[in-house]
Amino acid sequence: MMISANINTWRNLNQRIKSASAALLVVFSIQCGAANIEGKVIKVADGDTVTVLDADNKQHRVRLTGIDAPERHQAYGGESTKSLRDLVYLKKVTVESSGTDRYRRILGKILLDGSDVNLEQVKRGFAWHYKHYEKDQTLEDRLKYADAEVWARNQRLGLWISESPVPPWEYRKDQR
Repeated sequence: MMISANINTWRNLNQRIKSASAALLVVFSIQCGAANIEGKVIKVADGDTVTVLDADNKQHRVRLTGIDAPERHQAYGGESTKSLRDLVYLKKVTVESSGTDRYRRILGKILLDGSDVNLEQVKRGFAWHYKHYEKDQTLEDRLKYADAEVWARNQRLGLWISESPVPPWEYRKDQR
């Protein structure tokens, strides 16, 4: 009788653990899925910030991770914005979100047909690889972005036509 009761207790406990594990798996899957946003880019604010409209007509302001583009009123700011607009405006994209910033923008890598738009901005010479936040990138992305910046500099593309372009983080500091 005692063995039978212990077996039933164990079976009940085992079933509860399985149910709890299944529930946690569902919650974890939902949270992981929520990290990606799919939608159409409806606004390009500057060379590293866009607004994406999802299928539920919710707008998401997205700050491109791994890069820092010239400010709008800074040299090459207009060209950087135009470059990003040419790449993504009114196109369907996927945003791989990695959190939010202090301005409540989503931080993310934008993919267009599987291609990394953030990296493309660096390759075109319209953004710096933002090394201050590179720890938030995968090692693979860190290396790709750093190589792309060196390549754009050597090719004198975009803002690298200038002998000594002012990085946006220095420009912002000087404006304060």
